[in-house]
Amino acid sequence: MTGTNDALDGARDPALQGGTAEEIERRVAKVSLDDMAERAPDRPTRVPAHVAFIMDGNGRWAERRGLKRTDGHLEGMERLREVAKASYEWGVETITVFAFSTENWSRPSYEIAMLMQLFRRYMARMEQEMDTKGVRLRFLGQIDRLPTDIQRRAREAEARTAKNDRMTVQIAVSYGARAEIAETARRLAVAAARGEIDPASIDETSFGASLWTGDQREPDLVVRTSGERRISNFLLWQAAYAEYAFVDECWPEFSREVYARVLADYAGRERRYGGVVAVPDAPRAAGGRR
Repeated sequence: MTGTNDALDGARDPALQGGTAEEIERRVAKVSLDDMAERAPDRPTRVPAHVAFIMDGNGRWAERRGLKRTDGHLEGMERLREVAKASYEWGVETITVFAFSTENWSRPSYEIAMLMQLFRRYMARMEQEMDTKGVRLRFLGQIDRLPTDIQRRAREAEARTAKNDRMTVQIAVSYGARAEIAETARRLAVAAARGEIDPASIDETSFGASLWTGDQREPDLVVRTSGERRISNFLLWQAAYAEYAFVDECWPEFSREVYARVLADYAGRERRYGGVVAVPDAPRAAGGRR
């Protein structure tokens, strides 16, 4: 491994700089979410109820520093924990993160294996942390394509946190929006053919409620990192009227300060939903839709 002093360039804590990926991971594990909170900026104003993230740029972040792509994914996982903590503190009700797409299955097998191993390492940790804070965990996507043990852990995490209502963290893994829409259409078509539903009853509301996101409210804000300006098959239906923020920082660089900057920009926008007059954010009832 190269660049020991660059392993966490610009990291949150000097104590976390330097060392191999495994050493860094062990030290990061000792930094609690409450410790991170001490360095949090003031709570942003007009916080969106649901923020979705396209976590892009892990590999590029690592390569620019002479590190392995796997090191970028490792730091990306830690960034997710920090973003989840900031969201919790600032009153965001739901975050949805694009962790692994259906298209990502075409990546080199060694990188896929590494990502699956990271899921194994972090799922148990996140489950415990989120459950302690009253946060619900959900997994969206073609979960049956994941290794059997990860499928089991995901379902166990969902069951353990199902009654938590402080915040919801949705992890889109093996997810593709077109696949989601197509699967939903097939399921409704089968139900109609069996006489279980009236085809005439299928409308935007019922179709949206049948998606993998179910009764979760639609995202108010979608954030993509790494300077790319595309949505990459993510929440195509749900984000029809979302605001978008494209930031130049790669996901491992998406600090609390960058997050606060994005939310400050969001607070200054007017949302019209196709109309002429700005519409205030909808009430934040659990499971509410717009």
